[in-house]
Amino acid sequence: MTKRAEAINVEKSALGEGPLWLPESGRLVWVDIEGMKIRMWNPKTGEEGAVSVGQRIGAVVRATDGRMVCALQNGFHFLDMETGELEQIADPEAHLSGNRFNDGKCDPAGRFWAGTMPLSGGAPVGALYRLDGDGNVHKMVEEIGCSNGLGWSIDCSTMYYIDTNTRRIDQFDFDAENGGVSNRRTVTVIPVDQGYPDGMTVDMEGKLWVAHWDGYAVSRFDPDTGECLERVELPVSRVTSCCFGGDHLDELYVTSASVGLSEEQLSREPLAGSLFVYRPGVKGLPPSEFNVQSM
Repeated sequence: MTKRAEAINVEKSALGEGPLWLPESGRLVWVDIEGMKIRMWNPKTGEEGAVSVGQRIGAVVRATDGRMVCALQNGFHFLDMETGELEQIADPEAHLSGNRFNDGKCDPAGRFWAGTMPLSGGAPVGALYRLDGDGNVHKMVEEIGCSNGLGWSIDCSTMYYIDTNTRRIDQFDFDAENGGVSNRRTVTVIPVDQGYPDGMTVDMEGKLWVAHWDGYAVSRFDPDTGECLERVELPVSRVTSCCFGGDHLDELYVTSASVGLSEEQLSREPLAGSLFVYRPGVKGLPPSEFNVQSM
């Protein structure tokens, strides 16, 4: 039996990405990269909100001091969600005006990982960076075409990573103590007829949930074997990312995009850019926060 996700009645995004559940407020936040804003939604009240950031935003995470941390086109920033005030932390690609930050996530120790991609073309000129709590930035992986999904194994010994242009889900040995990565290898390759791997999350059984850009689906993979365990179809082609949320972390929220679709495609995909929810029967893990230290 084919399983499907349900559309949520909220404003559509041009390029929805990076969903993040905030347990303390019971809200979901995500970004609209091309809309240059952070979106918010409370599933219990239906209340929506948005904070404009004035430039493309690839990812947002919560910091331990209550602020948010953003990976913007022009680097890493703190954001006060109440006032909208931005405070730059670092811009490791100030010399690369043709790049922007894309997806990002905190590791279990509270370091913020986010990567870049070119604004146009598919040349491997991006990189994956690690922002530490003291404000120092480290380039961790180079020659990236489109830095995307991130995740960590339950025992923190492995980091999962997607460079969308390669069609691969990769993994690294991960040093949880110092944040180092090594021994890159492939979990699986997404077949051409299933689109490109995009955003990703890990469930409490250690399995990977991966969004398929131009693939109309989210799939669950076993990282030990590369086997696809489940495929959830969506009525939109550009599925971008996913995260677990809800009071019991048993709801999978899925973002999508309408950017780049023709008028004909949009007429076939009236829900493009929508937010979706799916109840997979497995729970996720609470999101890690950025561990702020003295800067």
